[in-house]
Amino acid sequence: MKTTNKKITRLTAALLALVLALSLAACGTKTPAETEAPAAGKHFTFTVVDDKGESTYFTLTSEEETVGAALLAEGLIEGEESQYGLYVKTVNGLTADYDKDGHYWAFYIGEDYASTGVDQTPLEDGGSYAFQYE
Repeated sequence: MKTTNKKITRLTAALLALVLALSLAACGTKTPAETEAPAAGKHFTFTVVDDKGESTYFTLTSEEETVGAALLAEGLIEGEESQYGLYVKTVNGLTADYDKDGHYWAFYIGEDYASTGVDQTPLEDGGSYAFQYE
């Protein structure tokens, strides 16, 4: 009987040690989401209001310094250099050319009509920018 009690005691101790080891190992592991580094750069939102009044929303990340450089890099705007900076004629594939059709792209920072050009506006982390067909 003594031998059986010793075996049970040893078996119980071994099982407890195994459970403890597995518990400690599980505490140190991270899920893949926890180990991934956040995307580098500034995160911002960009909205396009087209000629039909429909909005398209983008959530973007960029290491560029200006809004214009970030949107050019994403292929979301196209335009021509002018004496005043970048004259944006195409946004998200839709062209508005004041010289041809009397329409243009209005640039907004947050809810406000921008007082700077897109290529002169610093890109802010958490910023919100828009182009609206006018």
